[in-house]
Amino acid sequence: MIPRLLQKQILEKLFKEKAIILLGARQTGKTTLLSGIIKDLDQEALWLNADEPDVQSVFEQASSDKLKAFIGNHDLVVIDEAQRIKNIGLKIKLIKDNFPGIQVIATGSSSFELANEVNEPLTGRKWEFHLYPLSFEEMAGYHGLVKEKRLLEHRLVYGYYPEVVLADGEEKECLKALSDSYLYKDILLWEGIKKPEKLVKLLQALAFQIGNQVSNNELSRLTGLDAKTVEAYINLLEKTFVVFRLSTFSRNLRNELKASKKVYFFDNGIRNAIIANFQPASLRSDTGALWENFLIAERIKRNHYGRHYSNVFFWRTKEQQEIDYIEEKDGRLLAAEFKWNSGTKARIPLSFRNHYPDAEQHIISPENFEQFVMN
Repeated sequence: MIPRLLQKQILEKLFKEKAIILLGARQTGKTTLLSGIIKDLDQEALWLNADEPDVQSVFEQASSDKLKAFIGNHDLVVIDEAQRIKNIGLKIKLIKDNFPGIQVIATGSSSFELANEVNEPLTGRKWEFHLYPLSFEEMAGYHGLVKEKRLLEHRLVYGYYPEVVLADGEEKECLKALSDSYLYKDILLWEGIKKPEKLVKLLQALAFQIGNQVSNNELSRLTGLDAKTVEAYINLLEKTFVVFRLSTFSRNLRNELKASKKVYFFDNGIRNAIIANFQPASLRSDTGALWENFLIAERIKRNHYGRHYSNVFFWRTKEQQEIDYIEEKDGRLLAAEFKWNSGTKARIPLSFRNHYPDAEQHIISPENFEQFVMN
């Protein structure tokens, strides 16, 4: 098993009178992670798969007596895909209020439902974690930094899903299955998704535009969806951990753009599967965009696992001066420009340096990127 950075953090929070909520897309390794944690505890857990109708029925009209009889002598209860259970937050609260010695761990592949279900009932009663696909840092820890750096171009194309990383020659087939699961298991099942072919077109349009500013009106024209529906679908894609957005950073300059956004994928492999392009990085015209997506996704993983609480943006002016990545933490700024070809000249724009002279500045290339994506 590939060790995950969250394992130690979750172990430290167990049996401290709070529920643990573990969010993450399907197949990111939530079940494997929790199985390893339970094995370390050397303790039997009651494992409930909420995709199963009989498990859902147990919680439909749950009382404290009914739950106690169901849980029995178990001190650890895992509810997998907990978003499938209606009012799951109230059910977990019922367990915690009546049986404080029982540790509940709930996992979910959609923050759209699970986070909304548990936030209010479990205010002050939960620890929340997000499990991403494998990270560069986790793989460097697994088989060494030198080997993982050698695999960089492979990762740009096939990404970091555990099944894909371990596929050994069958990466394309794994990614096709995973991308279909994304589209049809956790998104198209939601009420209101009436035109799945339009959602596929939206995903493809977003995949072709990584690294570029996106406009809902332009996406509407490309997909045949109205602009409000485009916004709703992108929000849903965020909540199911397919994509994430960066907005523009604006503080001082009058010519800074203030209402633009970019959309990135949490995993390069899923992005490439959506557009059915698995050409090697050296033969592609979009390698720079893949590099940008890779670095920002890895930085987000690094910040979450290392508990670096930051706001993230990109920066652009009306004169089209741009910086790929801005990070704001504790009142301090970090500006990073990404270059796949280290021979290409790159610098932080003078206007940014003049107006934000205290900002930390970096040019990130394949020669120095590990410092940017690892703790």
